[in-house]
Amino acid sequence: MSVSLDKLRALRRQAGHAVPAPIENRPPAACDAQPVDPASPVSRARETVPEGRMRAAFPDATSLPAANDPLPAVDAIAALRRLLGVRERRPLATPPRIPVDRTLPGDEIAPGLRLIVSRIPIAAPQASLQLAFARREDHVDPRALLFFDTETTGLSGGTGTRAFMIGAADWHHDPLQGDGLRIRQLLITTLAAEPAMLRTFASWLAPHTVLSSYNGRCYDAPLLKTRYRLARLGDPIGGLDHVDLLFPTRRRYRGSWENCRLATIERELLRIVREDDLPGSEAPAAWLSYLRGGAARNLRRVAAHNHQDVVTLALLLLRLHAVHAADTPADGGVDATATDRA
Repeated sequence: MSVSLDKLRALRRQAGHAVPAPIENRPPAACDAQPVDPASPVSRARETVPEGRMRAAFPDATSLPAANDPLPAVDAIAALRRLLGVRERRPLATPPRIPVDRTLPGDEIAPGLRLIVSRIPIAAPQASLQLAFARREDHVDPRALLFFDTETTGLSGGTGTRAFMIGAADWHHDPLQGDGLRIRQLLITTLAAEPAMLRTFASWLAPHTVLSSYNGRCYDAPLLKTRYRLARLGDPIGGLDHVDLLFPTRRRYRGSWENCRLATIERELLRIVREDDLPGSEAPAAWLSYLRGGAARNLRRVAAHNHQDVVTLALLLLRLHAVHAADTPADGGVDATATDRA
């Protein structure tokens, strides 16, 4: 409730205090050189500020000041601040910003496109590989095989899903390092770099290339075909041979373990145990977090996950070929007494 000047004077009279005369009836004083303007902020504050706040503004005064009681300029400003409850603004204390680790492996070969290259000393088979384990009667040159896997923004597929990483492994002879399994990975760090990634992957393919994957015939290859079509690029995958290792693995090991996921096959058949592995289902969040300025730690773990995937594909094909060869006698029939040497 606001207290008017008349009410203030009445309250002071009831309290036994003398009510000062209007300024025109008082003798001039040193502080009365400039009369108080009734329209000034101080006068308006006196007329409209609640009584409690008036007393809080003058804690040492025995009575509330009248409207015409002048104050020194400094005291008037301080009193006005107390009346209005104005606080001096102080800068907010902001915690120190910790630099974000956005370091990624590999080299940038185009704006927003990184190439990660590594080698593993796994020699290529000397002879061609029979594909009887995949219920095929032909052979394949080991150096024509290209094991590939993608990391995508979703698992449902469709035009809204894109691949932000493509990993590929092949047997390659290096003049300095010799024969071994070469792993190449393409990673885009901007959406605009997708066409460059698709063109680079297409340059790794030749007419005699034989693709090999794990469920890639149903997921990875169709997704890449869609991305090539949306980028208005030619499809380099459609005319290539494709050996999908999921189907022969299921035929042989279904019921042996809880499932035939690649991680299970690694652990049970190849005796590979991954450490600090990021599940593939968390790969989309890791990539999107990096695009939004986040740290690169989880994205590096995605690259390590993809690296191990393509290496596992090469080892799995060799194991399936060896197991089937061990089960097949020299006359070409199937030895029913042969044991699985996996």
